[in-house]
Amino acid sequence: MSDARQRELEYHEKLYAGFAQSHFARPAVRALRAHMVRRILEVTGAGKGSRVLSLGCGIGDTELLLAPHVGEVTGIDLSPAAIRQARADAAALGIRNARFEQGTGVEGRFDVAIAIFFLHHLPDAELASLPHRLREQLTPEGTFYSLDPSRRRLSGAVGRLLIPKLMKRYQTEDERELEAEATAALFRAAGWETRMAMYDFGSSPLAGLFPGWSGGYRMARKVDDWVLRVPGMARRGSNFEVIARNGRR
Repeated sequence: MSDARQRELEYHEKLYAGFAQSHFARPAVRALRAHMVRRILEVTGAGKGSRVLSLGCGIGDTELLLAPHVGEVTGIDLSPAAIRQARADAAALGIRNARFEQGTGVEGRFDVAIAIFFLHHLPDAELASLPHRLREQLTPEGTFYSLDPSRRRLSGAVGRLLIPKLMKRYQTEDERELEAEATAALFRAAGWETRMAMYDFGSSPLAGLFPGWSGGYRMARKVDDWVLRVPGMARRGSNFEVIARNGRR
């Protein structure tokens, strides 16, 4: 295991040993995750017969919300603590079409692959190779969806200036924000039919800072939907999506 991967594992083992479970269960964070699920279903076309692979699934909070809408969900994560929690939550909720595996890969073919706040944890070489590896694991008409922090996000610049210690609480030593277009270009170069879109401006950061304020998140989300229509503002959005279709015949 590389030093960077070992550091990521140690950080997330601590994160998933207590803080994540309580934080991710808060109302605003749950509302954010529910919005993500609706967006995933909308842009990927996933439905009741779809097999979904989730990279870096963590404790499965997004995947368990997604599971009732698709055929099956397989989540993989490097952290044993995360996988134990995801399996326990699936059992407690009676969700039988979601399975969680510890590691960096899994056998099988999938209709959809998702990566929620995952790509920015990958070293550059792994990020560059991922689009090539995924093409063989998805069906010929398969779709990939990712969501990651943008290097140009205004919220990040403000956060580092005003609340640097709190910002570091949510970041590992090796993760970084990504250039949206450069990330999308990696998928285009690997033969995917790819587009990039900004996901939000301030609603996700608000959910992180005020996880108990679901009304504030929903209000901020409505504002985001307006702000993101303004090109100059959209470029400074917080998180960006990559939506890529396999296009392999």
